[in-house]
Amino acid sequence: MKSILSFLAAALMPGAAFAADLDGATLSLAWAIPFAGILLSIALFPIFAPAFWHHHFGKITAVWTALFLVPFTATFGGHTTLALVVHALLTEYIPFIVLLFSLYTISGGILVAGNLHGSARLNTGILAIGTVLASLMGTTGAAMLLIRPLLRANDNRKHNVHVVVFFIFLVANVGGGLTPLGDPPLFLGFLKGVDFFWTVKFMALPVLVTSLALLAIFYAVDSYYFQKEGAEARDATPDSPIRIVGGFNLLLLVGVIGAVLLSGFWKPGVHFDVVGTPVELQNLVRDALLIALAFASLKFTPAPVRAGNEFNWDPILEVGKLFAGIFVTIAPAIAILRAGGDGQLAGLVGMVSGEDGMPIDAMYFWMTGTLSAFLDNAPTYLVFFNLAAGDATVMMTQLPQTLLAISMGAVFMGAMTYIGNAPNFMVKAIAEQRGVAMPSFFGYMLWSGVFLLPLFALLTWLFFPV
Repeated sequence: MKSILSFLAAALMPGAAFAADLDGATLSLAWAIPFAGILLSIALFPIFAPAFWHHHFGKITAVWTALFLVPFTATFGGHTTLALVVHALLTEYIPFIVLLFSLYTISGGILVAGNLHGSARLNTGILAIGTVLASLMGTTGAAMLLIRPLLRANDNRKHNVHVVVFFIFLVANVGGGLTPLGDPPLFLGFLKGVDFFWTVKFMALPVLVTSLALLAIFYAVDSYYFQKEGAEARDATPDSPIRIVGGFNLLLLVGVIGAVLLSGFWKPGVHFDVVGTPVELQNLVRDALLIALAFASLKFTPAPVRAGNEFNWDPILEVGKLFAGIFVTIAPAIAILRAGGDGQLAGLVGMVSGEDGMPIDAMYFWMTGTLSAFLDNAPTYLVFFNLAAGDATVMMTQLPQTLLAISMGAVFMGAMTYIGNAPNFMVKAIAEQRGVAMPSFFGYMLWSGVFLLPLFALLTWLFFPV
C-alpha cells in the first residue's frame, strides 16, 4: 500500500521541493484532480444518478477529499497536511459557514405572510427589492429572506424555473456588489484594506446598469410566460394582507452586520497560532457573535413562524458538506494560480498583463469572473488581487480600474454556475424542495450563458474598452 501511495505522490509532483505554505511553482496540475472531481460530481451525478447523489453527496465529497489528502500526506508528511487542513478550516471554511449559518437561521425566522400573486410586475418588484437588500444584509440573507415568499407567489404557475434563475442572478449575486457586506469577495477586499466607500462609489454604476438590464429582461421573459399560461397563471386564492412575522430577527440581522463590520474596523493586534495559522482575535469575536445571534433566533422565534417558511436544515447541510471538501481540495489550484508565471497556469496568468507589464483590465474582468464561476469567487478574488498588486492603497489609487475589474468579475460571474457563490446552491435546494424542476448544472449554465454572457460583453465595452 505504501509503495502505491508513493507512486501516486511521485506522479503528482513535477520534481521540485514543496514548501509548507503550498508553493504553487512546484505543483503539478494533477494535484487539482480531486477538486475537479468534486465539481464534476456536482455537475453529473444529479443528471445521471439523482437519487444516489441526494443520499450520498456527503460521502462522495469525502471520498474525493480523501483522494487528495492521502497522497498529499504520503508526499509531504502529516504536519504539512494538518497545517493545510487547519488553514483551510480556520481562515476560510469556518468563517464562511458560520456567516452562512447565521444568515440562513435568522432569515428563516422572518416570515413574509399573506397571499402574493405571481405576476410579472410583482415578481420584478420582489427581485428589485432583493437586489437592493443584498448589499445591505448580504446575498445569503436577502436570498433566504425572499426566496420562500417568491416561490409561494408562483406555486400555481406552470413555468416558474426562470423566476428562480433570475433570482439567483440578481439577489444571490449582482445585488451584493454595492458594499463589502454584500458578497464575500468584497468583504475579503475590505479586510485587505479596500475602503468601504471605495466599493460603494466604484461599484454603484456597474451594479445599477447590470441590475436594470437583468430586471428589464426578466420582466419581458416573465410577461411572455404569464401570457402564455393565460388563465392558468391566475391565482384563484383570495387576497390577504402582507405582513412581516418574526420581526425580532430583523434586529438580529442588524447585529450580524455589526459583527461583520467590527471584524473589519477593530484591529487589536492579538492573534493565536494554530499549527502555523494565525487566528486573529477580532475574527474569533465575530464568529462567536454570529453563532450567538443565530442561537438567539432559534430560541426566541416562535415555531409556527419557521413552520410557515417550511424551514429545515437540508440546504445549509448540503452547502456545508460540499464546501468543506471544496475548501480543502481547492488549495493546490489556488496556489498554482498564485504562483503566476512560475506555475503551470502561467499561460492563463500571462493573459492578464501586457508586454509592458501593466494589467489588462478587460482580461482581469474575464479571468477573475471565469475562475470565480468554478473555483468559488472569494479565493479567486484574492488571487487576482494579489496578482495585480496586493496592496489596497496601490489598487485604489493607481489601479482603480483593475480593482474594479476584479470586483465585478468575482461578484457578477459568480452567477454563472451553481457553485460560483454559496447562496446559488442554497436557493436551488430550497426551490427543489418546493417542487420547482430546477435545471441541471449544465442546464443552469445554458441559462446563464444566454442571458449573462452578452451582458458581460456589454459591461466590458462600457467599463474596460481595449
